[in-house]
Amino acid sequence: MSAPSRHEFDAMVRAAGRVGVLMGGRSGEREVSLKSGTAVTAALRNAGIDATALDWAGTLESLLAFKGYDRYFIALHGRGGEDGQVQAALDLLGVPYTGTGVAGCAIAMDKYRTKLAWLGAGLPTPPYKVVDANTDVQSVIAELGLPFIIKPGREGSSLGVAKVSLADDFGSAVKAALAYDELVIAERYIKGGEYTLSIVAGQTLPMIRLETPHEIYDYAAKYLVDTTSYICPCGLSAADEAAAAALGLRAFEALDGSGWGRVDFMRDAQGRMWLIELNTVPGMTDHSLVPMAARQDGWTFEQLVVTILASSRAREVRE
Repeated sequence: MSAPSRHEFDAMVRAAGRVGVLMGGRSGEREVSLKSGTAVTAALRNAGIDATALDWAGTLESLLAFKGYDRYFIALHGRGGEDGQVQAALDLLGVPYTGTGVAGCAIAMDKYRTKLAWLGAGLPTPPYKVVDANTDVQSVIAELGLPFIIKPGREGSSLGVAKVSLADDFGSAVKAALAYDELVIAERYIKGGEYTLSIVAGQTLPMIRLETPHEIYDYAAKYLVDTTSYICPCGLSAADEAAAAALGLRAFEALDGSGWGRVDFMRDAQGRMWLIELNTVPGMTDHSLVPMAARQDGWTFEQLVVTILASSRAREVRE
């Protein structure tokens, strides 16, 4: 995907108007969101756009207090900002915003319903089982084998996610996940490489392969340590990467994604890609994957942020 030309970039800057960058919120990803929003605000200002950082308290009242903006850049991660709630409020207010709309955000935030949608569309995602504290672990092992992954159904940044290698670890893993959400799923563990695909303005960026010494790519591996390796080019053949990108776009569209997002995969020993999740508001921190992929294609951070902001124009035209 080519970065915008100077003429295209200048046109997007002129059309931006006054921009509010929504960040913070009340989810477990608040601190990451504040970092993303701060970086986005600085990039918009560097590009010459009148942008204001808005630390949202997570309530309708606090959102209504943010007046006078022509559009919003949503840099909110997790519940409230990434699950369709703030998108619904902005739709009612008639103010354009970046990224996916209400339905797509709500589905993508719910890992169980994401699987239902992808399986209904004939797309590959690992087998799973909805579980709770009373679930018989042997029934999970019979369906998914060992090891398997436990994750909260509606949480991001790998919060509450655990790899269960022993039956005796099942109860504590479920308890930890239930601390984040009453919906918990067990998912077959796919042994192999982890990849991610960034999508901006309907086009794909180079895929990244992730390698971490941690058992899984957890919250610490994402944000707290420098031992995670981000490999781009990802090492796949051109044909395999093109096929994975096409699959990622299909997965994005199946969940009604728009504007921008990031699709995560696992690639098994046979070379088959398995869809794990769609992030409708990916991180924009110094550890984040979308900016890394954009840099590989020659984008500056300012070009990336302004192009994402321009996706709100399509929603403005529809309204």
